[in-house]
Amino acid sequence: MTPLSYSIAHSLPEIILALGALALLMLGAFRAGKGDWIITEASIVVLGLALFSLFFQLGERAIIWDDAFIDDNFARFMKALAIGGALLTLVLSREFMARARIDFFEFPVLVLLATLGMCMLISAQSLIALYLGLELMSLALYVIAAFDRDNVRASEAGLKYFVLGALSSGMLLYGASLIYGFAGTVSFTGISQALNGAPSLGVIFGLVFVMAGLAFKMSIVPFHMWTPDVYEGAPTPVTTFFATAAKVAAVAITVRIVITAFPNLQHEWRQIIVFVAILSMALGSFAAIGQTNIKRLMAYSSIGHMGFALVGLAAGTEQGVMGVMIYMAIYVLMSIGTFAAILSMRVGDRYVEDIADLAGLAKTNGLMAFVVAMMLFSLAGIPPLAGFFAKWYVFVAAINANLYFLAVIGMLTSVVAAFYYIRIVKIMYFDESTRTFDRVNPEVTAVMATMGVFVVIFAAFPGPAIVQSAAAAAKSLF
Repeated sequence: MTPLSYSIAHSLPEIILALGALALLMLGAFRAGKGDWIITEASIVVLGLALFSLFFQLGERAIIWDDAFIDDNFARFMKALAIGGALLTLVLSREFMARARIDFFEFPVLVLLATLGMCMLISAQSLIALYLGLELMSLALYVIAAFDRDNVRASEAGLKYFVLGALSSGMLLYGASLIYGFAGTVSFTGISQALNGAPSLGVIFGLVFVMAGLAFKMSIVPFHMWTPDVYEGAPTPVTTFFATAAKVAAVAITVRIVITAFPNLQHEWRQIIVFVAILSMALGSFAAIGQTNIKRLMAYSSIGHMGFALVGLAAGTEQGVMGVMIYMAIYVLMSIGTFAAILSMRVGDRYVEDIADLAGLAKTNGLMAFVVAMMLFSLAGIPPLAGFFAKWYVFVAAINANLYFLAVIGMLTSVVAAFYYIRIVKIMYFDESTRTFDRVNPEVTAVMATMGVFVVIFAAFPGPAIVQSAAAAAKSLF
C-alpha cells in the first residue's frame, strides 16, 4: 500500500464528510431554495456513512499525512461520539428549523463542516493540525450560533461567541508558537522527546496559553462566560450541537495533547486541570440553582459536567483517560435526551423554555415526564442510572491517583447539583399543570425515548460494551 492510499484508508470519515459537504453545498446553491429539506436528509446520510466507515479503519494505530494526523482507537471512539452527536442534532433539528422558518440548506452543510473540523481536531498529531481542525470547527460554529439572524438573542449569542472565540484562538496560537520555539518541533511526539529534561519557563507559559484556548472550547471556568448566553440565545438544535459534539472534540484534543505531548510535565498540567475542574464543578453546581430558563440551566450544568470529566484527566493515568471517555459517552447521550425533551416543549408554533412551563407535566404527558425525570436523575448521578457510572469511573481514577480531595469536592458538588435537577422533577410531578404541550414530531419522541431507555438500562446494556471500548481506546494513548 502506497503512503497516499494508506493515509486515505485511515482518513475515511474526514474524506466522506469533506466530499459530502462540498457536494451538498453545490447542490443547495444550484437548487436555489427548492426543497432544502433534501439537503438535511442527505447530510444525515453522509454523517451515517462517516460513522459507519469508522468500523472499517485498519489496524491499531497509524500516523498519517506526514505525521500531522493519527488514527488510533482513542480517535475512533471520540469521533464516533462527535459524529453521532452531529447526526442526532440534525434529526432533532428538522421540525424546529422548519417551524422557525430558518430551514435553509446552509445549516446542515455547516454542521458537516464543523464535524469535519472536529474529526481533524480529534486526530491532530501536531500543533498546526490542531489549529486547522479547531478553526474549521469554530468558524462553522460562529455562523450557526447566529443562524436565526432575525432573532436578536441569536445574533447576540453569535457575536459573543465569535469575539470570545477569536480571543481564545489567539491565546492558543500564542501558546503553540512558544512551545514550537522552545521545543523546535510541532509534532506531539517530537515535543515529548524534546522536553525530556527539566522544562523551561517558556514551555510552561506556552502550555498555560494552549490550555486556556482549549478551556474556552470546553467552556470550563474561568473561560465559561459565553456559555449561558449562547446556550439560551442560539436555536435549540444548535445548542444541542454545542453541548455534545463540540464538547467531545475539545475534551479529546485536551486529553491527547497533555498525555502525548507533555507526559514529562504532568506535575505542571495537573495543577491547571485540578484548579479548573474544582472551579467548574463548584460554579456549575451553585450558579444553576437560581435559573428559570431550562437552556440556561443546561449551560451551567454542562460547565459542571466538564469539571467532573476533567477529574479523570487530572489522574493522568490510563484508568483516568478511560473514565473521561466513558463520562463523555454517557454525557453526550444524556444531553441529547434532555434537549430532545426541551424540543418537545411546544405550544402551537412557539417553543417554551421556562422551567415553570413543565409544571404538572406528569398529569398531561406521563411518558415524557418519566423520561425527563430519568434524564435529570442521571445528570445528577443517582444510581443505578448511567450518570452514576460516569462519575464512578472518574472518581475511582482520581482516588487511585491519590487525588482524594478532588474526589471529595466532586462528590460534594454532585450533591449540590442534585438539588436543581430534583427541583425540576418536583415541578413536573407535584405542581399544578399550567399548560399542555402539542404533539411532537415522532423523530424527536423516538430520540427522547431511546435515550431514556439508555440511561435506565446502561448497567446491563450497552454499558459493558462502552467500558470495554473505552479501555481499549485509552490503552492506545499510552
